[in-house]
Amino acid sequence: MDDILLRQLTGSQKKAVFHVEGPLLVIAGPGSGKTRVITYRIAALIDSGIQPYNICAITFTNKAADEMRQRAVALGASAGAHISTFHSLCVRILRRYADKAGINPNFSIYDESDQARCIKQAVKDCELDTTNFPPARMLDAISTLKNKLIDAESFKSRADDFFSKTLAEIYLRYQGILSERNGLDFDDLLMKAAFLLQDCSDVCCELGERFKFLLIDEYQDTNHAQYRIAKALVSEHNNICATGDPDQSIYRWRGADIRNILAFENDWPDATVVKLEENFRSTADILEVADNLIAFNQNRKEKRLVPTRPRVKDVAASVFEDEIEEAQAVTLRVKELASEGASLKDIAVFYRVNAMSRVLEEAFIRNKIPYQIVRGVEFYGRKEIRDLLAYLKVLVNPNDEIALLRIINTPARGIGKTTIDRVRAYAARNSITFFEALKKSEHIDSVSKAAKAKLASFVNMLEQFKKDIAGQVAPLAERVSVESGLADSLRAAGPEGEGALENVNELISAAAGYDQQAEQPSLIDYLQQISLFSDADAYDASSERVALMTLHAAKGLEFENVFIVGVEDGLLPHERSNAGEDEDELEEERRLFFVGITRAKTGLYISYARYRTVRGQMLRTIPSQFLFELGQDLIEQAQENRYCDDNENISQIDFEAGQLVRHKTFGLGRVKEFIDMGENSVVVVEFDSGQTKSLMVKYAGLSKT
Repeated sequence: MDDILLRQLTGSQKKAVFHVEGPLLVIAGPGSGKTRVITYRIAALIDSGIQPYNICAITFTNKAADEMRQRAVALGASAGAHISTFHSLCVRILRRYADKAGINPNFSIYDESDQARCIKQAVKDCELDTTNFPPARMLDAISTLKNKLIDAESFKSRADDFFSKTLAEIYLRYQGILSERNGLDFDDLLMKAAFLLQDCSDVCCELGERFKFLLIDEYQDTNHAQYRIAKALVSEHNNICATGDPDQSIYRWRGADIRNILAFENDWPDATVVKLEENFRSTADILEVADNLIAFNQNRKEKRLVPTRPRVKDVAASVFEDEIEEAQAVTLRVKELASEGASLKDIAVFYRVNAMSRVLEEAFIRNKIPYQIVRGVEFYGRKEIRDLLAYLKVLVNPNDEIALLRIINTPARGIGKTTIDRVRAYAARNSITFFEALKKSEHIDSVSKAAKAKLASFVNMLEQFKKDIAGQVAPLAERVSVESGLADSLRAAGPEGEGALENVNELISAAAGYDQQAEQPSLIDYLQQISLFSDADAYDASSERVALMTLHAAKGLEFENVFIVGVEDGLLPHERSNAGEDEDELEEERRLFFVGITRAKTGLYISYARYRTVRGQMLRTIPSQFLFELGQDLIEQAQENRYCDDNENISQIDFEAGQLVRHKTFGLGRVKEFIDMGENSVVVVEFDSGQTKSLMVKYAGLSKT
């Protein structure tokens, strides 16, 4: 590796980069050069004589994997190392060892929309009321079970109450439907790969021999299935490098288990531990409030955020009358920043829930400021896009009944519901797939001669398309859009159809980009990439627009100036964390705020509104307890903001430690501490629920008992 490049590394970074054999845990704080360490480590391993083919690096988004791949190649590392997401690795393993996994290698990957259809069908097939057994709730429960590596049969054997037994029946039927359609959902990719490695020692040994060095990024976000896959892959050699930060674990709601990183040294007692504490991203002011905040968490590994940039005193907290005033203030400050030379693409606005984007969008439109909503999967949710992709999915997996039913009469070709129902009934009677029944439609007596001709024409069209699935994707996608009639049907739909046709053309352009980048382009690989597409992958960093996104979507990004709005009790922390007694939920919300704060390089603007419209009603809010945890100076600054209503009549109430109090939401509690700040006094209360809250007295509505 070039000496000039090596001089760019700090002492702790070098220690991580040049570690070779044995387990390594890298605790990497935000902005500490984590990606640099991983890519340099790949290059250093190759420099030491290790074949690129023997290196596997795993991260959590396609965008991060692409960036890592490009950086590694730029360092001179040859392009043979496997760098991908966990899900992509599992797809590759399952297609390679499909027979041993008990699946068909051309399986479809079912997205959320496909899963929703399957779970609704499963509940219906079990003759259950969707009111008592909501499909979405059932799917969440099944997802949780899969992440814990509990399959349908195992769950059924241990179900001992009415709900569990019913859920087991739904789970079994749901898996049956997926199997019939040769489909796997996202959780199946992990679960089936984990079971394969667990049950087939030869596969485990073969992959362990192939991947002699495993590097896992964002280890704090791994779930139980991913943890088991990682342990299996290194079981022969223990050459695992886990990089992450417990303080940035924010995906508990989708199965991430912070214990995986906290217990790393228990799993590998001889592990080398390196802490990357120097922060190259944010100013000292930003890091100070971040450190103040995260220190309130108990489930963490102690570390400091050591600034390498000076203070610039550009951290501000503000309070506004309502969400409209808050949004307007954000846009005005954005205009000021732009007039001072800031680039719009270096500005972001974060919020806790997607619903908060509406009032912000209105303010940006009103002020004529370009913006982008980072919610990229919506492009792939558009009807015209799903229609074209359904055609492509059927070419790879003819058993994908959901895709087949979507395209059989799209665009309209005179194949009605009655004909479709008769074909499906024939398939059920003869225990064959829907596509096989379509190919045998001339034998179905209940189908009219005219309908048989239309079905035969449809099947023949698909068979002709299938001849081209081995080559580049873009020409095939264009051919399908034209010869299926999709393009003409959109043109005939007027202005709305023209917009939809532009989206189809955009998809074909994206496919052309894939064709250029892929070593061996294939339709099955392209569909796999799309199915694993995430919001973060859609962010366009080159566009001169302000980015609006949730705090979760902000993970892995950085901006010169960051606004975090709606820092109110019930939003951040979310009401879900306040409703229960689980302190882990509250700690995760605090980590989420920490992640948002540490995305900012220079300017950080935090705000809340005194009133917010909820379900059509203007409700009084309570400032988030997290505000008080940032530091006294900042909360005092917020209260002095000119948007405050100075005429509000506030009666000062003093509290003493040990005093019993009651809160309308949190119930009965005991005062732990009273911080006298005049009208801005704060009381810390431990409630009977087990929760501890820092509340501003004038807003808390506490009563002494």
